[in-house]
Amino acid sequence: MRLRLGVAGLLAFAAVGYAQQVGNLDAPPAKPKSYVVYAAEQQSVSAGKRSVLELHFRVVDGFHVNSHTPKSELLIPTRIELQPAAGVKADAIEYPAGTSYSFSFDPTEKLDVYSGDFTVKLPVVAEAGTHTVDGTLRYQACDHAACYPPKSLPLQVIFTAK
Repeated sequence: MRLRLGVAGLLAFAAVGYAQQVGNLDAPPAKPKSYVVYAAEQQSVSAGKRSVLELHFRVVDGFHVNSHTPKSELLIPTRIELQPAAGVKADAIEYPAGTSYSFSFDPTEKLDVYSGDFTVKLPVVAEAGTHTVDGTLRYQACDHAACYPPKSLPLQVIFTAK
């Protein structure tokens, strides 16, 4: 009986974790002390033609993350690292422009950040079929008073080329 409850609990936990990563930016972060949520969405592209996949992220309320170009060499830029996938050729990732931000203790220094929802575009050329590209979003989150150690958010881009 305990084994059944344990297995049922694991399945329920796995289903919650999956729901948090598939198309739900409103879900809380998958890990405690995570500041960004990723919503994986099944996407379709044209086989053999350059297409653009969209990766949707949301920064938790009360925080922001450095943009891809944070305007200070001391800050860690947001960036995605992808692993090679068979049948998929990925071009350079296209990051959105950030918004200007300054801390109340130093209003003269302007940083470039993402807050709320932001979308990263991934140009690809893929062979026909279903593909999975694994990667990691590296970011540094800050609030109104401080910046925190960098974090890594695993991500998986699943799409079909027809």
